[in-house]
Amino acid sequence: MSKALEYAHRAASAWLDGLDERPVAARATPQDLAAAFQGPLPETGSRPEDVIAWLAQNASDGMLGSASGRFFAWVIGGSVEAALAADWMVAAWDQNAALYACSPAASAVEEAAGEWIKELLDLPRDASFAFTTGCQMAHLTGLASARNAVLQRAGWDVETEGMFGAPPVAIVTSDQKHGSVERAARHLGFGRRAIVALPTDASGRIAPATLADGLSRCSGPAIVVLNAADLNIGACDRFAELIPIAHAAGAWVHVDGAFGLFARASRRHRHHLNGVELADSWATDAHKWLNVPFDCGIALVRDRDAHRAAMTLSASYIAPQANARDQIDWTPEWSRRARGIPVYAALKEMGRQGVEAMIDRCCAHCEALVAGIGALPGAQVLHPATLNQGLVRFRRDGNTPEQDDAYTDETIRRINATGEAFFSGTTWRERRAMRVSVVNWRTGAGDVDRAIAAVGSVLAES
Repeated sequence: MSKALEYAHRAASAWLDGLDERPVAARATPQDLAAAFQGPLPETGSRPEDVIAWLAQNASDGMLGSASGRFFAWVIGGSVEAALAADWMVAAWDQNAALYACSPAASAVEEAAGEWIKELLDLPRDASFAFTTGCQMAHLTGLASARNAVLQRAGWDVETEGMFGAPPVAIVTSDQKHGSVERAARHLGFGRRAIVALPTDASGRIAPATLADGLSRCSGPAIVVLNAADLNIGACDRFAELIPIAHAAGAWVHVDGAFGLFARASRRHRHHLNGVELADSWATDAHKWLNVPFDCGIALVRDRDAHRAAMTLSASYIAPQANARDQIDWTPEWSRRARGIPVYAALKEMGRQGVEAMIDRCCAHCEALVAGIGALPGAQVLHPATLNQGLVRFRRDGNTPEQDDAYTDETIRRINATGEAFFSGTTWRERRAMRVSVVNWRTGAGDVDRAIAAVGSVLAES
């Protein structure tokens, strides 16, 4: 196996070393990629090193440079060195990290990583946790725990009886909720009609009176989902005011902190999340602001009993561990990779101070990007940077708002085509905008300057 692994190491190193020079956007067309990879199944096999060489050579142009410091779309981070190397080791060890019996070391490392995450984010130390494939499944885990608890209070054992005939549960959230919340609700049997989307104010947050009114109209059990940085403007709900209102109404509070929850690691920015520790469950992604490889989400739950009841199972051939943590009791997966190991490696490499410095650096670079692009002729700051998110729009004199929507999308396409930077579009308050998202540890002042220059060159040619 050494030849294939050695080639993979060289190819991976070349990819990482070339991030600064390589275009951030993918260069291959769908036709190019189809011609390279599609076709009949081979009748005979190939040497492993030839397969890896083929993949490296033919896939490169079809890959986004999302690990680059000039990638500012979709809140996608890079991978710090120790986390990436640890992830390679996870693949080589090839452990099924579902039970302590399957991999004692993986279980022990994951348990330590979970405790470190709670310490880093200053969340209740007695909360349970789970490492999932991403925030989508972290939401499912947290909301499954919430479902167990609120229905138990209503006299219904959902783990035994299921959802048919259960008291209806309302999921009260905001009109700025992420789609992964809705999908988790559907997977859990709530359905879209259970979701009550409350209007947000000019700051993108739910007002306390709005939440109180929304909960007063719920006739049964309720789950409240709040934002710890929404995906467009980084808005964080007023947790210290909202969570007591929800708890007074008997509701469970779940927090969507896909990336924003990590602002708790920064003394400069944690005020945005004051009171978030009062919630009942939290969901976040390690592969965003902690910069570990895909895929790694994190769910944390205050009510350990509800969490375990929602996830655990037993079978005659499973060997439960009496004095150690079995991951299968807390996660929705059966077979799973040891994704807690890269988290442990990232935290050990950076430490508390390193994570804090990275959070602060990303926020500063986002502010510089939004301000710098917004100062260019033909650009407008639609929303200033909050944490690591901001919005910019592009306009032409004499255009209607609808024409500027199309112009904004076309400008984003042209910026990305330069290869100098990569942004994504979004709709906010019914207008198209370019999202500026800075979440990569590699992003530096030089990357910010290159991105602003690229936008400026595109606008100058318009």
